Amino acid sequence: MIRSLLSARSLYTVAAVVVMLMCADVASAQEATGGRSLIDFSAAFSVGLVVIGAALGISRLASAAYESMARQPEVSGSIQTAMIIAAALIEGFTFYALFICSQK
Repeated sequence: MIRSLLSARSLYTVAAVVVMLMCADVASAQEATGGRSLIDFSAAFSVGLVVIGAALGISRLASAAYESMARQPEVSGSIQTAMIIAAALIEGFTFYALFICSQK
């Protein structure tokens, strides 16, 4: 029971709910306090989430590619090419998200 509650999917769900609640609080905090401190925090927090998500995506991509290259060394060239293309797409989306998150 405890092991299933601490699974990665459960932790990702809890993290998503916490982020959603923090963003809702930040959106209403600007009108209540009149300041910009919490709004500035939300941009930095979202940039951090984007970078963490990109790192997780590229690490899982590389892990799967290296595992498949170890299983079938004869097709390692095409796997490596596909891995580099997919990593470049992830980086492109990351830069776009960072651009959007850093807008004030």
